[in-house]
Amino acid sequence: MTPKILLLGCGGQVGWELQRALAPLGHLTALDVDTLPAADFSQPKALPALLDSLAPDVIVNAAAHTAVDQAESEPALARAINTEAPATLARWAATHAAWLVHYSTDYVFDGSGTQRRDESAPAGPLSVYGRTKLAAEQAVADSGCHHLILRTSWVYAARGGNFARTMLRLAAERDELAVIDDQIGAPTGAELLADVSAHALRRAMVEPALAGLYHCVAAGETSWHGYARFVIDWARARGQPLKAGPDAVRPIPTADCPTPARRPLNSRLATQKLQQAFGLVLPPWQAGVTRMLTEIHR
Repeated sequence: MTPKILLLGCGGQVGWELQRALAPLGHLTALDVDTLPAADFSQPKALPALLDSLAPDVIVNAAAHTAVDQAESEPALARAINTEAPATLARWAATHAAWLVHYSTDYVFDGSGTQRRDESAPAGPLSVYGRTKLAAEQAVADSGCHHLILRTSWVYAARGGNFARTMLRLAAERDELAVIDDQIGAPTGAELLADVSAHALRRAMVEPALAGLYHCVAAGETSWHGYARFVIDWARARGQPLKAGPDAVRPIPTADCPTPARRPLNSRLATQKLQQAFGLVLPPWQAGVTRMLTEIHR
């Protein structure tokens, strides 16, 4: 039987790519807060009626409150969207034998040290965003539903605004840029995350023992400073008129850029569990960024 797949948060970076990646797996319905019907995660109590009306076999939740600094001043809204809504989805999935795919973040960790953290590493979120995402992970795991939770980091996409676009705009306007160099992670494309999600879901639905929590990020690591230099160097090599070249990107510490929410310095995530379970090789972060830059500058 062809499964009915419900994608929530279809308008975001990951959600947009998931529409493409999930379509071959079943009958796909893609909803967001502004669709008809609407999937409003700020009103978690309304979600069961929506689920009852659609009766999905698979729920893929790409919706989230991702304004990390803003969440510090509106914790109740962040909790409703990031914790209570996913918990509601999980409870419904558990009672209807449905699968739930949910996305989490490196922000569940405290960012200490320099080692890559695996899925069993102790959590220690530093922000409202991180705490609400960790609480959602726990709620999904405790619900008893068949689930895949994919933790990721530094997500970008060609569609909409992103770090690379910002760096290129600033490099065209300024003679020098200052970019943080003590936060380390792996830029991960929404396209990669969507493709891995579809592959993992297809396998897990026939092998339920594969359910669980996985880290999913591109291979390798860099800082925001290194990321900026890579982007600007790529653009310069292709003749884009930029005032600031890669050597004009000045490294600065996070302490020089205070924000309402604390960011983890170490966002390195180990992905061996995902790669071994699903027979995958995750490409280097440079490959995905190059592909994205090529797409946005055609």
